[in-house]
Amino acid sequence: MMINLSPLVALQASSTEVEGGLFDFNATLPLMVLQFLALTVILNVLFYKPVSNVLDERDEYIRNSLTTASAYLLKANELTKKYEQELAESRKKAQDIIKKSQQEAQQIVSVKIKEAQLDAEKLVTEAYDQLNIQKEQALKTLETQVDNLSDQIKLKLLGN
Repeated sequence: MMINLSPLVALQASSTEVEGGLFDFNATLPLMVLQFLALTVILNVLFYKPVSNVLDERDEYIRNSLTTASAYLLKANELTKKYEQELAESRKKAQDIIKKSQQEAQQIVSVKIKEAQLDAEKLVTEAYDQLNIQKEQALKTLETQVDNLSDQIKLKLLGN
């Protein structure tokens, strides 16, 4: 049994050729508009919103990271300035301590030199006094010897 399809095909061909043109405004146009809007909504929900959310989250993360980095940079700069000031103060204190120590050492040296000079003067005075004492003793001894010798010479001269 074979079915003859030719009258059906001819009927279809004649119904599609009626009123046609390039733009046929019938029930398919609103259907296409609805289909386009549905596709737009579906794409917006499934694709554009998640992508825009990811991009917004990324922008927020970058903004937060930059803000945090800026805060850390400011804090680091403040700490650097603080440490530089402390270092400068420490150096100044160290220089003051060194200067003070040098002055104290100079004073100690000058006191020691004065003490040494006084000791040297004392030794010279003592030596001078001892030499004077020895000189006087030597002179007394010489006088007594001269007196003895002169007495002996007298006795020899007068005695002969």
